[in-house]
Amino acid sequence: MSFSLQRKILLPLLLVTLIALSSGVLLRSFIIRDFKAFAEGRSIDRLYQVLAVLEGRFAEQNRWQAPVLANDLIWAHQMGFEIRLYDHQGQLLITTDQALSGLPPLMRKRISASTEGRPEAAPDDYHPYPLFLQGQEIGLLEVRIPRPIKEELFIRSSNLFLLYSTAGMGLLAVLLSVLLARRLSRPLQRLTTAAEGIASGDLGQRVPLNTNDEIGRLATAFNTMADSLEGHERLRKQLVSNAAHELRTPLMVIRGELEGMLDGVLPSSPEALQSLHQETGRLTAILDGVDELSRAEASFLSLQREEVQLKLLCEGIATRFGRLAEDKQARIVVACPDGLTVWADPDRLSQILINLLTNALKALPDQGRVELRATETDQTAVIELSDNGHGISPELLPHIFERFYKGAQGGLGLGLAIVRELVAAHNGTIEVDSEPGRGTTFILRLPKRHKE
Repeated sequence: MSFSLQRKILLPLLLVTLIALSSGVLLRSFIIRDFKAFAEGRSIDRLYQVLAVLEGRFAEQNRWQAPVLANDLIWAHQMGFEIRLYDHQGQLLITTDQALSGLPPLMRKRISASTEGRPEAAPDDYHPYPLFLQGQEIGLLEVRIPRPIKEELFIRSSNLFLLYSTAGMGLLAVLLSVLLARRLSRPLQRLTTAAEGIASGDLGQRVPLNTNDEIGRLATAFNTMADSLEGHERLRKQLVSNAAHELRTPLMVIRGELEGMLDGVLPSSPEALQSLHQETGRLTAILDGVDELSRAEASFLSLQREEVQLKLLCEGIATRFGRLAEDKQARIVVACPDGLTVWADPDRLSQILINLLTNALKALPDQGRVELRATETDQTAVIELSDNGHGISPELLPHIFERFYKGAQGGLGLGLAIVRELVAAHNGTIEVDSEPGRGTTFILRLPKRHKE
């Protein structure tokens, strides 16, 4: 049997409420027990006072005197006792009723009013207490204690108060538990609904929560994840669309030429076959570029990082491009301090610099200049690649890292997109600063050392 999240939250809250109410009832039973013990102890203390007073009366007179005893029995009656006093021979001397009957009517009325409403005890509910003086029995006191009306009123009113308060507080606790369970489960239900929407393909699902607690942070992380998924899906569709567009042109050329050959319109000459070969080479280049971009996007999973000496790396790349630079009568200058290292995959870092250097050489005029500089901060190595070529217009700068974006130099439009992905895989950043007619500078920042 499965329960919803709201029920799973509600049941512990109701259990805590039940335990709290039960503890209140249990605490009340302990209080009433102690209260009854206190009342009983106080009654016994008063009874011993009565016994001591009566024994004192006998000691003063050396005998029992009814007029004096009457006052003591009236006093005992006001303390809650009904008394029958016998002498040592068992003769009844006086009772509470007899003592009261000897009072004036007004005083008897006042005393009756002070004890009015006191429940009567059973007729045979008298308890004997012997009276002694110097070790000799001088009489017998039979005492009946009526039920204590004040204590019973207190217990009855406390029972009613406990009943009403338990019912009221229990109902309030149940209501608050239901509201709290709904409040806690509603954001999670929204997250579940949004997650199910994303699983079904609706990447526009978001959770509108602005709280600063754990659920709010979970919602923020979920929305960030959804944004990332939506962005990746948009890029995937764009990549597929751009790739299809780029592939369509050479395929149409190949198809048209092949159909012409089959129909006899075009001859199967070496020149025609060479054209087909060029178009297939173009298809291969596009597919290789897409494959390289895919590997660059997933390169963070396969980077083989190590401490790379930047000066050796930059000088090696400059040497490899020396012949191409000579053909354009251009110069490649390397300015890098000795000992500067960067925490990177040497192959991937070489790929980044080669792509940037290739674009720079394409943008150079004859007798141009490319400068490869490296500096450092406390945590970062900064690599700058500058050229004095034709530059990039301001309206094109925001798009140069996009897939299949082709600048003035043509090409597939994947080189800088690959560079950006590889730099991101190294936890680095890349910026570009360009001015038309004066040249372009790419600024690459990478971490210097491994973070444990």
